[in-house]
Amino acid sequence: MRRIAGVDVARGLAVLGMMTAHVGPDDPGSRVVPGGFAQLADGRPSALFVVLAGIGLALLSGGASPVAGTRLVQARLRVLVRAVLLFMLGELLVMLGTPVAVILPTYAVLFAVGCLALRWSVRTLLVVAAAVAVAGPVVRTLLEAGQEAWQPRPTLLAEIAVGHFYPAVVWLAYLLAGLAVGRCDLRSPRVRLVAAATGAGLVVLGHVGAWVARDALGWPVSVATTEPHSSTTFEVLGNTGVALLVLVACLVVAEAAPHVVSPVAAVGELALSAYTVHVVVIALLGDGVVYAPAVASWLAFLVTTTVLCWSWRAALGRGPFERVLHGVSTRAADVRPDPLPDPPARTGAGAPVGSPSGQERP
Repeated sequence: MRRIAGVDVARGLAVLGMMTAHVGPDDPGSRVVPGGFAQLADGRPSALFVVLAGIGLALLSGGASPVAGTRLVQARLRVLVRAVLLFMLGELLVMLGTPVAVILPTYAVLFAVGCLALRWSVRTLLVVAAAVAVAGPVVRTLLEAGQEAWQPRPTLLAEIAVGHFYPAVVWLAYLLAGLAVGRCDLRSPRVRLVAAATGAGLVVLGHVGAWVARDALGWPVSVATTEPHSSTTFEVLGNTGVALLVLVACLVVAEAAPHVVSPVAAVGELALSAYTVHVVVIALLGDGVVYAPAVASWLAFLVTTTVLCWSWRAALGRGPFERVLHGVSTRAADVRPDPLPDPPARTGAGAPVGSPSGQERP
């Protein structure tokens, strides 16, 4: 599938947003945004990153025209191999011991689960995504309570399923929503208008709905909140709405002014490399860059990442980690093509099919 520049721009913003959440300066004194402007980059960019992962799955498997047969097998193999590589890379980054909550292990698990939904219709994807958004937080609470009694300790996958920052049983809603969006024609003005209207509605439903449920209906704060990484239904709705609005804006701007957003699009094309390198740099600089962030270090991360990605793409094309991911997954998916039907047998005039020289077989 041909790359869609707007999707790359949105992915670039997601990566830069996650960097801001990790090393961006705190501003708790802001009167405009409760908790400060820095809170805007907490939780939302990572949710956008997973929504875009769903769109990527859709584009990898045919976009608005889902593949079938051998092409479907190839798509699933590519996704599964990528999931394994992403999981391994994510665990290596976790082993660095930085204060960063690495998203890649959960991202990889969601990728693998997404293979099951590659042939689902848009309606089915949306229904299941809504069901996960509603039931996921409840399931997570029940599983968390059950984990306390597990002996021995819960497995790694169990911890990923209900983890504090990126619980897979909840964040699957983002992936399925993105997969549904990716099954539509993202170049269509009508699709963009519907996506923008839906996004605005979800933002209102999530944030206003949480306020009404908490202050008017007396629901507990643990349920009726949109706090970053609370993984409540209201947060999922609000974050999905923000992701849709950002995506539509990026699609429009990327078409209207492609040269202006080209640096950010480059970050999106090299998203895995940019994310990985920034975690390694944090490990080298020490925890202070996260716990005591400064404007200078934050800007250095953003500017350096953007310039390096832009330069790398111009000179070498695909990023280093993306190159490995693409090469290994493509080679693994090099399966035999669909068998062609046997050609019809040649026969003489009036000869029965399969009979040589017009003679009947004994």
